Amino acid sequence: MTPGRIIFLNGTSSSGKSSIARELLDVLDDGVFFHLAVDGFNAMRTGRELGADEIEAALRRTRMGFHRSIAAMAEVGNDVVVDHVLSEPWRLLDCLTVLPPESVLFTGVHCPLSELERRELARGDRPPGLAARQYDQVHAHGDYDLECDTGTASPRECALRIREFLPRRPTPSAFTRLRWRHLPEHGEPPGRPRTST
Repeated sequence: MTPGRIIFLNGTSSSGKSSIARELLDVLDDGVFFHLAVDGFNAMRTGRELGADEIEAALRRTRMGFHRSIAAMAEVGNDVVVDHVLSEPWRLLDCLTVLPPESVLFTGVHCPLSELERRELARGDRPPGLAARQYDQVHAHGDYDLECDTGTASPRECALRIREFLPRRPTPSAFTRLRWRHLPEHGEPPGRPRTST
């Protein structure tokens, strides 16, 4: 069975990932895509009040389960649009461990901090300053296949750009390059990396 494609959108809270994902489901016409969002997994958790240690452990397990759910969906041939916030280094490392790297189109979703703060205030459903706290960490790994800026492009424009780029995914992919860098036990590059566009 051919693994499904994974369009992995990474950006801070309020950067526009969910809006791009919804547009992608509308414009992608060469497969059956599913939108898997980390916020959706969080929303499935019990409403019971949890202590600080308990919530931290629950959130870590939630993220790990989310990553493995993405892998399971793709493994059986489903195409997936992932909406995630890689705001802790271990999240990226876990994704690099469990996701098939050449199936992933790793897409950075950027937005100026001032616009993120404006959106956060307008939404009213996020803790103040969340995007600012995530801002430096989310893109700290420094390697993507494709990047979008929702401060200058609409979600639809970003989705169309991703759709056009998808058939021309680079080889090796950003996930493969990041694996070589951070998880050498998964294999070293066989010589100079080749990039096709």
